[in-house]
Amino acid sequence: MRRLVVDASVAIKWIVPEVDADAALELLPNQLVAPDLLLPECANSIWKKHHRGELSSKEAALAVELLLLVEVEIIPSRPLIAAATRIACRLDHPAYDCFYLALAVDSGAAYVTADSRLLKLLARKAPDLSQHVRPLHASGGLT
Repeated sequence: MRRLVVDASVAIKWIVPEVDADAALELLPNQLVAPDLLLPECANSIWKKHHRGELSSKEAALAVELLLLVEVEIIPSRPLIAAATRIACRLDHPAYDCFYLALAVDSGAAYVTADSRLLKLLARKAPDLSQHVRPLHASGGLT
């Protein structure tokens, strides 16, 4: 079992059908951690799916219940804000994603994401930081 930082792009796949949901589910036996913004980001994803007609109100409520059943250690964002902001400025990328990366760097855990845009950006602009990140589809061996 490994300690893994997961973001909303991974967590949402545990609770609603999406591409690579099987790969996301394979991560569940690990020790999962995330900054506290994971929950609002997932709630927003659920709302978007409801807004687009992909989930009924009942399904959206069930998705929230399922999310809260998953054992993820929630880490306060406050101690991560300086590092996350530095990373965001360096990458010219929204700070939300950078909190997960800051947590991975700080804790020494691998950060697993399904965010291909972030993965490409890290490979191009910050190879030193990309060593902390694993794409979801290539994370099968992390358990």
